[in-house]
Amino acid sequence: MLLESPWRTADFRTLFAATALSQLGTNVSYVAVPLIAVAALDASPGQVGALATLSTLAFLLIGLPAGAWVDRMRHRRLLVLADLARALSFASVPLAWWLDALTLGQLYAVVLLNGCASVFFDVASQSTLPQLVGREALVQANAAVVSLQAVSNVAGRGAGGGLVQLLGAPVAVLCAAAGYLASALQLTAIRHKEASPGFRGRSSLRRQVAEGLRHVFGNPELRALASTAALTNLGSQIVNTMLPILFVRELRLSAGVLGLYWAAGGVGLLLGARCARPLARRIGHGRILGLAGAVLAPAGLLVPLIGRGPWLWIAGAGWILAMFKTGMDNVLGVSLRQRMTADDLLGRMNATFRFVLTGALAVGAAVSGLIGELAGVRATLWVGGALLAVSFLPVFLSPVRTRRELPQQQQQAPAPSPVRKAAPQ
Repeated sequence: MLLESPWRTADFRTLFAATALSQLGTNVSYVAVPLIAVAALDASPGQVGALATLSTLAFLLIGLPAGAWVDRMRHRRLLVLADLARALSFASVPLAWWLDALTLGQLYAVVLLNGCASVFFDVASQSTLPQLVGREALVQANAAVVSLQAVSNVAGRGAGGGLVQLLGAPVAVLCAAAGYLASALQLTAIRHKEASPGFRGRSSLRRQVAEGLRHVFGNPELRALASTAALTNLGSQIVNTMLPILFVRELRLSAGVLGLYWAAGGVGLLLGARCARPLARRIGHGRILGLAGAVLAPAGLLVPLIGRGPWLWIAGAGWILAMFKTGMDNVLGVSLRQRMTADDLLGRMNATFRFVLTGALAVGAAVSGLIGELAGVRATLWVGGALLAVSFLPVFLSPVRTRRELPQQQQQAPAPSPVRKAAPQ
């Protein structure tokens, strides 16, 4: 039986609590790790860019096969193992610091391992959510999760900046590790009985990955959602990678101010997530995605104006508006793609999206470091702001813009076409 509210499901409440703890670890480390590189290891813009690239590179390396693997595995077990891996990797950073043995090489390895674990955690989490709450409760469940992520951005990044300033970066990273460990323990309380993983026939891993790719890129609406989200991530990452250098070295502002600036973006995400459902009911699910993008995305051009005094507030306002759009996109876009995908394709669909979206983060970090080295921090911010400003175009020019209601849920993915041998020439 499908429940009207996901909150009536005990397993959803458990997953939500675990996600809150995991997000705390993610957002504290988001602030603390690059600040360790800049302040303690004297990292250059290129090295900071490499650090950010490696943190998301795993989605390009293993993102696509991870979807097929997730579809073959028990989701709860996978979520617990991913959190334990993240806790152990981050716990090694303060240990090396206190032994006076921390190097950039170790930071590179830690963020790469953390990224690999995050691939499986993110894909498994989004794939198990429809099974826990039912398809009809997906929009409300996704709104709750995106709101949580936004609140975590505010609290976690604000706390991360404060912890670095008050107690030092190693203690902040240790707190991140503790958040992941607590999340793993919480996830063991999920009681949902998962169906035995498996596929019809004996499809190879390559064919299963190809099915996920065809499902996403062969559908004009899913393709547009992926393109818009990729542009948003690309622009955001280009900006975010240079912010620690801008705040600490050029503007001479504290880690706490940087944390608050990032937290302001979390406020925008939260407001966008909370407004998504009522606006979609009033205006239409796809219509509001197109309209909000056209109105809000150009605010990204205010972000490169960041400086001391009033310019900090002006750039902050632009960042909040850009993140408001992202919050709406996350709730409505994720709900749309989940409703358009059968259960046995969810892992591969989510992995394909994560490959594209988080792959854009990896590319954005590398591009940011390169432009920062060659043209400076300000030029980098303008490139990122311009990408944010045009990110709405794929959805605005697609059939998504005319969609009023969510589609009927997909029951089962179509069986793959039989392989035919080519006729002799």
